[in-house]
Amino acid sequence: MITAEKIAELTGHGNPIFTLELSQKPGILFTGGNDKGLVEWSLKDNAFIKVMFPVAASIYAIHCPPGYPLLFAGLRNGDVLVFDFIEQKVIKTLKNHQSPIFDIKSAKEKKELLVASEDGTVSVWSLDTLEQVYTIKASHDTVRCISISPDEKFAAFGCRDNSIKIYEVADYSLHKILNGHTMPVFTVQFSPDGSYLASGSRDAQVKIWDSPSFGLIKNIPAHLFAVNHIAFHPSKPYFATASMDKSIKIWGADDFKLYKIISREKGHDTHKLSVNNFTWNGDELISVSDDKRIIIWRLSID
Repeated sequence: MITAEKIAELTGHGNPIFTLELSQKPGILFTGGNDKGLVEWSLKDNAFIKVMFPVAASIYAIHCPPGYPLLFAGLRNGDVLVFDFIEQKVIKTLKNHQSPIFDIKSAKEKKELLVASEDGTVSVWSLDTLEQVYTIKASHDTVRCISISPDEKFAAFGCRDNSIKIYEVADYSLHKILNGHTMPVFTVQFSPDGSYLASGSRDAQVKIWDSPSFGLIKNIPAHLFAVNHIAFHPSKPYFATASMDKSIKIWGADDFKLYKIISREKGHDTHKLSVNNFTWNGDELISVSDDKRIIIWRLSID
């Protein structure tokens, strides 16, 4: 049995929140959206700390690569701002894309940053020099999301053309194209053990693809509207899905059964608009929404 308790609500954003990321430093959360800046929060006190830096356009992606004192913020105008925690300032703007940045991930072994854009490409940057080293032309349309397998062998890109493109991280060669979703793919996540890839789409479906063969092994009619994000629990066999239908659902990562629905219809004081993104912080799930709120849920998993 899974129970969900709302333990905090963080307010202060004046517009929809699109993305969030835990800092490399424990107890710190960053959020961004259709506001004038990137915001830092204390998870120890569940309180606002400060606006880290101003932005010229909406923030769609935040990434804090392990092992580096850096934060990357991807903007609607195509820029990626690089904030240095040691210098406490934006030290560089990565300029390559002219269209919105939708996701940013890093490959630890290669020390590279991958940036997905509406222009259909994924730009690759050196984390050490912050110089661009490669461009992957993944689609004729938007690349919406990225997931890198735990062994860093594969990178999955979810695309607006309904497909998922699997690339080999070693040389960024195309490995396979996965077709099955009938609408744009909004989220892709490899399972923690790398045995499968989960994808969510505007078609409200979650699909499970075996790895490394990438054959379709399961289709889950997960929500009423778009699946915006999927996140695996860091240590227990569960994953969560966030949807445009305003709900969060918890699923078994081994049996794919539905275990919990967090929604207003189920009596929870939760988001009133689309749940756009979330992240696990131990057994706590932190969600952000178009309703301008950050909600922290404590899940008790027996």
